[in-house]
Amino acid sequence: MNKHEFGMQGEDIACKFIESHGGRIIERNFRFKGGEIDVIYKDGDYIVFGEIKYRSSSTFGMAEEAVGYRKQRTISRGCDFYLTKNKLDQFTPVRFDVIALNVDERQETVKVHYVKNAFDYIPIRKMR
Repeated sequence: MNKHEFGMQGEDIACKFIESHGGRIIERNFRFKGGEIDVIYKDGDYIVFGEIKYRSSSTFGMAEEAVGYRKQRTISRGCDFYLTKNKLDQFTPVRFDVIALNVDERQETVKVHYVKNAFDYIPIRKMR
């Protein structure tokens, strides 16, 4: 299995997890200038921007540790673009979640670690 197929398999697992917990997938792999958001879904009144991380081993750390400031900023920009594109205003309730998938090599299973409200929106810095 190549890297792309591995990633797509992880996204499928994460989306099934989201749906099994009441989420409704709106869009997958939402692309915008500057990045991509793995999954956008509805959870109650919230539009959720989800980052999916899938790790085949813990050699480089757990999957949920891989969503740093730079990625959070990129997802925040994608949120701005998505809301504008869909004519939604700043009062639309949004949330940023991380769906981390870690392979347990001993048991040959995938463990899902769902981090609800994983980080806050990062506003655009205004230039002086």
